[in-house]
Amino acid sequence: MRWTRSLIPTLKEEPAETEAVSHTLMIRAGLVRQLAAGIYVYLPLGQRVMDKVNGIIREEINGIGGQEITMPILHPAELWQQTGRWTTIGEEMFRLQDRGKRQMCLGMTHEEVIAWLAAREIRSYRDLPQIWYQIQTKLRDEARPKSGILRTREFLMKDSYSLDRDDEGLERSYELHKEAYRRIVTRCGLSCHVVESDPGMMGGATAHEFMAPSEAGEDEVALCERCSYSANVELAISKRCPHCEGSLRTLRVIEVGNIFKLGTKYSTALKAMYLNEAGEERPIVMGSYGIGPARIAAAAIEQHHDELGIIWPTTIAPFQLHLLPVNVRDQKLVEMTEAIYTQFIRERIEVLYDDRDERPGVKFKDADLLGLPLRMTVGNRALKEGMVDLKVRKTGEEVQVPLSEAVSRAQTLLSRLTD
Repeated sequence: MRWTRSLIPTLKEEPAETEAVSHTLMIRAGLVRQLAAGIYVYLPLGQRVMDKVNGIIREEINGIGGQEITMPILHPAELWQQTGRWTTIGEEMFRLQDRGKRQMCLGMTHEEVIAWLAAREIRSYRDLPQIWYQIQTKLRDEARPKSGILRTREFLMKDSYSLDRDDEGLERSYELHKEAYRRIVTRCGLSCHVVESDPGMMGGATAHEFMAPSEAGEDEVALCERCSYSANVELAISKRCPHCEGSLRTLRVIEVGNIFKLGTKYSTALKAMYLNEAGEERPIVMGSYGIGPARIAAAAIEQHHDELGIIWPTTIAPFQLHLLPVNVRDQKLVEMTEAIYTQFIRERIEVLYDDRDERPGVKFKDADLLGLPLRMTVGNRALKEGMVDLKVRKTGEEVQVPLSEAVSRAQTLLSRLTD
C-alpha cells in the first residue's frame, strides 16, 4: 500500500487526555479516532490489525470444531426476561422500545439468543455436541469509558457457545476453549495468565479469565510464588496460596478473554432440550467463551512498545514491512524502490510504501511510531554501492544487503521474526 493513497494520519504530539500507553499510541499512529466517549472509529491500519487478530481467532476456534454464525444485536426483551437477567442487569444494558412499544435491548452478550436457537434446532443427543460462535459488536453502557479501546461502550467480541449432553461433555468443550485461547494469545504475541474467577452475571459454577500483565489494566490477579496457583484477587481472599501455603503476589492486568461453565441455567429457562438415548428429555448443558480482539490489540501495544512508538508482534502487525525511500525527487532512487515494491507485491509480502515527499527524519520517526516489524531503507548507498538497509524494529538490528537480494533477505528476516 502506498502511503500517499492511504489514510494514515500520524500525530507528532501526544493527544490530550489519554491515559493508557496503547490509547496514546493508537491515536498518534493513526489507528483509531474517538467519535464519542467509549465509541471509536477504526482507521485503515487499525482495521488491518483487527483483521489479523480475528483471523487468528477464527483459525483456532474453527480448529476445535467451531461453526461461525451471526446473531442480531437487537434483542426482544422477552428472552432476557425469561432468564431473569432483564432485571438483574443494571444500567449497563441499553434498553429501548420499537415503534410498536415492544421492549428491546442491545446485546451485551448472546447466551439467551443461543439458547433460543438451540431450542428450535437441537432435537436429539445425536445433534450434540455443538460449538457455535460469532465475531460481533456488543454494546454496554459503561459508566466511565476510559483507556481508549480498553474500556468502551461499543466493542467487538468473539463469543462462542458450547452445547453438550452432560457435564462430562461440557468439561471437554471447556478444556478445548481454554487451550484454544492459550494458542490465540500466544500467537498474538501476548504474555498472559489464566486465572480462576467469579462467574458474576453469567452464572454457572466455574469461570476463568485470560489476563495480560499491564500497568494499564484495571484488574489484579494473585499469583503464587511457589506453585502454579493463580486467581482473580476477588477469589484470592488471603495472602496465602490455598494449594501450597506459599505467598501470593498481585499483578495488574488487562482482561482479554473469559470462559464460563454455564450448565443448564439458560437452556432450562428457554426450554432448550434434547432427547437422550432412552428418549428422555434433558436440558442442553452450555458453556460460554468470550475474547476481545480490540483488547488483544491494545494489550499487545501495552506489552510491546518503547519511547519511539509501537513494536508490533509480526503476526498482528498491520503490514510486515515498511519500505522507505529517502528522496522521492531522485528519479533513479524512485525507480529502484518501485522495482522492490513490485517484487514484494509479487511475493505477497504486506508492505507499506512511504512514497511521501517528506524529509527522511519525518519518515524515520513515523516508521518507529507505526512499529512495523521490518524497515527497508533505500538511500544513497543504493545508488553508490547497490546496497539497501534492513532494520528490525524490535531489536534495532541493522544489516546492509545487496539490492539484488533485498526481497529474499527481507523474507528470511520476516520468517525468523514470525517463528
